[in-house]
Amino acid sequence: MRFALSPDQEAFREAIADLLARACPPTTVRAAWEAPPGRLDRSVWEDLAGMGVLSVLVPEADGGLGLDETYLVPVIEACGRAALPHPVVETAMVAAPLMGADGGLVTTDLGGPNIPTAADADALLLRRGDALVRVAPAEVALEPVQTVDGARRAARLAPDADLRAAELVSDDPAVVERAIDRGALGTAAMLVGLAQAMLDQTVAYVTQRHQFGVPVGSFQAVKHHLADVALALEHTRPVVWRAAWSLAHDVPTRTRDVSAAKAMANETAARAARAALQCHGAIGYTVEADLHLFLKRTWALTRAWGDTAHHTDRVADALMPGSRSHA
Repeated sequence: MRFALSPDQEAFREAIADLLARACPPTTVRAAWEAPPGRLDRSVWEDLAGMGVLSVLVPEADGGLGLDETYLVPVIEACGRAALPHPVVETAMVAAPLMGADGGLVTTDLGGPNIPTAADADALLLRRGDALVRVAPAEVALEPVQTVDGARRAARLAPDADLRAAELVSDDPAVVERAIDRGALGTAAMLVGLAQAMLDQTVAYVTQRHQFGVPVGSFQAVKHHLADVALALEHTRPVVWRAAWSLAHDVPTRTRDVSAAKAMANETAARAARAALQCHGAIGYTVEADLHLFLKRTWALTRAWGDTAHHTDRVADALMPGSRSHA
């Protein structure tokens, strides 16, 4: 199996990365923290839609690009590198293959009880028992949830939310399971992008920051911290791409491969966050520093779509069925 991107995949990723560098600087992420519910700026979202990101997994016959996860996962990694505040995983990875290319901005509760950008969405994809249903945000009661990452703009369904107006999307358990796997894989890719962004920011900071007349980055302890993060990224990225290949080709180990990817991405992003914060010092905690935007997104996403313990258990079960029942 090839562990590198094809020229077409690389070109697509680079085009999206260039767009995000222009259209989604940290000021865009900061603005998402402050915008009232329902007022999230969609400029970069519309640019991504125009370049086909939201319809990668939609068949050509239904108006999409007819590509697979191996094309979309590297693009979502680029979105993570920009800390994109819009629900690209929920829409492009999870909802679009089920609901088509023209579903608008869609978010979901499949990744946990907190629904990102719920009040800004055109539609909600919700799990009810073994079924997935679609409903407009205006048709259900939502309660805002304050989380560590304000750009996630999270909400939950009110306990008495009425879903009688919801439209059935699928009641096939295999469809639900695959949607969850795609969401976990997309989140793993976002975490890889976030880790790379934190590493890049920290390298730039320790190169510019001087102490005792020399760059902080010349200190051996700092070099070791950042080298460990770079090495972890080199090990994690191929695992994420392998999981994308497994989903795209529907191999029997796809669930195991997705869980391995999410578990590794959780650990790598958490390592990058710790190293970045330690190397930045106290300034890394401040809201004036861009780093905090990436730290807080990382802390949120390592717990979304399954934490490390959940996914390592799934890998263990795949390798040694029934092992936990005898522990």
